[in-house]
Amino acid sequence: MACKFYLINRKNPLWESGHPWIYSSDIEGYDGEYKNGDVVEVYEHNGNFIGKGYINDASKIAIRIMTKDINEEINENFFRRRLKAAWDYRKKVVDTSSCRFIFGEADFLPGLIVDKFEDYYVIQSLALGIDKYKSIIVKILMDEYGAKGIYERSDANVREKEGMDQVKGFLSEPFDTMVQIVENGVKYYVDIENGQKTGFFLDQKENRKAIHKICKDADVLDCFTHTGSFALNAGIAGAKSVLGIDISEHAVEFCRKNAELNNLSDTVKFECHNAFDILREWSDEGRNFDVVILDPPAFTKSRQTVRSATRGYKEINLRGIKMVRPGGFLVTASCSHFMTPELFSETISNAAKDAGRLLRQVEFKTQAPDHPILWTSEESYYLKFYIFQVI
Repeated sequence: MACKFYLINRKNPLWESGHPWIYSSDIEGYDGEYKNGDVVEVYEHNGNFIGKGYINDASKIAIRIMTKDINEEINENFFRRRLKAAWDYRKKVVDTSSCRFIFGEADFLPGLIVDKFEDYYVIQSLALGIDKYKSIIVKILMDEYGAKGIYERSDANVREKEGMDQVKGFLSEPFDTMVQIVENGVKYYVDIENGQKTGFFLDQKENRKAIHKICKDADVLDCFTHTGSFALNAGIAGAKSVLGIDISEHAVEFCRKNAELNNLSDTVKFECHNAFDILREWSDEGRNFDVVILDPPAFTKSRQTVRSATRGYKEINLRGIKMVRPGGFLVTASCSHFMTPELFSETISNAAKDAGRLLRQVEFKTQAPDHPILWTSEESYYLKFYIFQVI
């Protein structure tokens, strides 16, 4: 018999609109016994059933709802149905050779990330409750989705907020974790064991393709290049010259290997620099490019640091705008959920004003559709991406 939890009477609660998180402060009481990780039933204060989810009282997010059907059991068949629904959706909206297969709450599997790199899969478990089902998910990926190998990258800091250790390692027989993929005609080595997050940022797939039309015959600067993905897309699109910069020497060496893989080493170069320092130095020197790309890591991961992050975004966009030749293009992105679309656009506008330049918007995009935005779960919307012509 599942333990039953009852919620306090609150005006406009998140769960009323379908948000899957129940915070510890929402809980009034419970009937029965439970262990953290168990599936429990959740009811409104008046006894109306809300859903079933797994509990972890060590986390501020005490319960994550998995189903709103009181008769639906959380078992292997449940996960088969959820994975099939996620896969059927992606077959319609993206190239599935490499894609995000499961995007947590937006695929109604809270706390679970699954990325597919050709025939190899990376699992990231971010919550205690989903950890209990890893072996089932591995079995389904092997049985039904042609997984040749599965690796775990549950080494995110957020696990510690769940009272869990960070872990990584093989969930299948060991395999070579340096995997090769193709996206938008560009080949990449993906280091799924030691690369950032799960090894590669799949969420910018369509945004990388969007720069092709502005990069032909252009001199391009790609800041915070990471694996060189925007730089290589510029090169494939026919750029005259491309310079990618990153603060990590390891990343720069990795980018050079990816350039060599695409026979672009003569056109696409990489250098190790702190982007903040070098943008200031080069803009002061009057150095310029036809296209400047700014795709930094998240400058803020909490509401408390939004103000300092805003200063960071303004600084790089100010310097980037100054370095674009008249009629050229600025490509700029933010991957921080807490940097709202309104705040990001305002920050760019202020940077342009201070730079004394006019911006003409070419395109606004978000994350690729294999990272779907669930309107009842605002955390699923995080990526903002602009292309501007700089006048």
